[in-house]
Amino acid sequence: MTGLDRTLGVPQIVFMVVAMAAPLTVFAGLIPLMLGSGNGVATPIDFVIVGVVLVLFTVGYAAMTPEVRNAGAFYSYVQRGLGTGAGLSAATLALVTYSLLMVAVSAYLGAAARTVVETFSGVSVPWWCLAAVGLGIVGYLGYRNVEVSARVLGALLVAEIGIVGVVDLAIVLRGGDHGLSAYPLTWDAFTSGAPGTGVMFAVFGFVGFEATAVFRSEAVRPDRTIPRATYLAVVLIGGIYAFSSWAMVNGLGVERAAESAANDPEGLAAGLATRYVSPVAHDVMQVLLVTSFFACVLTVHNVVARYLFTLGRQGALPVALGAVHPAHRSPHRASLVVSGVIAALLAATAVAGLEPVVEIYAWFGGAGTLGLIVLLVLTSAASLVHLRRVRTASVWTGAVAPALALVALGTILVLVVGNFELLVGSRIGADVFLAVLVAAGVGGLAWAVVLQRRRPEVYAALE
Repeated sequence: MTGLDRTLGVPQIVFMVVAMAAPLTVFAGLIPLMLGSGNGVATPIDFVIVGVVLVLFTVGYAAMTPEVRNAGAFYSYVQRGLGTGAGLSAATLALVTYSLLMVAVSAYLGAAARTVVETFSGVSVPWWCLAAVGLGIVGYLGYRNVEVSARVLGALLVAEIGIVGVVDLAIVLRGGDHGLSAYPLTWDAFTSGAPGTGVMFAVFGFVGFEATAVFRSEAVRPDRTIPRATYLAVVLIGGIYAFSSWAMVNGLGVERAAESAANDPEGLAAGLATRYVSPVAHDVMQVLLVTSFFACVLTVHNVVARYLFTLGRQGALPVALGAVHPAHRSPHRASLVVSGVIAALLAATAVAGLEPVVEIYAWFGGAGTLGLIVLLVLTSAASLVHLRRVRTASVWTGAVAPALALVALGTILVLVVGNFELLVGSRIGADVFLAVLVAAGVGGLAWAVVLQRRRPEVYAALE
């Protein structure tokens, strides 16, 4: 069968996965939330800790990369380490997880775009209408060659990191609220807050780093490109968030940061832009927040399409999903399916009258975060089992690092499950989405059983 074009190097893949993490969205939305209801001024340490854990995770993830020949990412790694049944369960969970995240971010995209339109024109447009426009553009780019998406994401990512960097630099150069302080980086600050809650929220900021492997089929020299891109993405994301949260704390003032964030989390970042840069920076940040959400939706779309493409190529799903466009060299049919499903889900939330930020983004985003952590735990376990079984890696790479990552991620998973209502923001929502994620995992196991009985040749051929 005809394959996808191998045109992506380390920079392009890093652009796409960091765009999925949405740095400006984290700066404007997540960090204020962590300051106000998480670990307070110790937020920078939360990002450092999660970054270290994910670097440990990447050690085993990267070591397995040469032995995982398809672009199924979590699904492929779990299957190689824990068996086909566990792999298909992970595939189903991944499809549901990323779909939930895509719905969440699409809703926030519509809400952010509505704010910008109202600010600059005074015209009130329904959020779902603007979200639909965004999804239409995403669908068009997803249908075409992935290099087009990479170029768009690269430009948008440079712009959003640029505005964050300008605000951070202005705060540092002007000495913050009353001098720069290293207190947010101390152990005393970390233990005086709510470390578990802070770390739980910090994981949300790294969503997307693991998607490097999804682009394996389009990567130049994937055995080298994928590990390098993964390490670079984790370090870049963690570095940006740790420094930006430290700058934000100093810009607000260490003594008042948590209180200010709790009182006005939505206006915090824009207020700092106005105070330390100019009112123009406030308006630029509003516009770039929209493009940040757009970049995130586009990357998630590409990730889900490549999951479907890989499963279609292997025969686990209809083979039509594994088709490659003759001109664009893209998984066009899989992309169209993703566009249709997400549009239908978003339409359902709009018809139900759900509020785009407080309900859709909070509920769907929180559920997606939990699903991602479960996938990280499964993949870490798969890396440990596989690398100890084949014994082709060093003790550090094949045992110590994956084991440490598994313990740390398992602890984070327990924290998230125990505080899931806080992450989602609703008891009813928490119960519903927990049931959805459990059903996804169990459904994948059932899918494996049916496939083994009815199409044993396909089941046996899955790698």
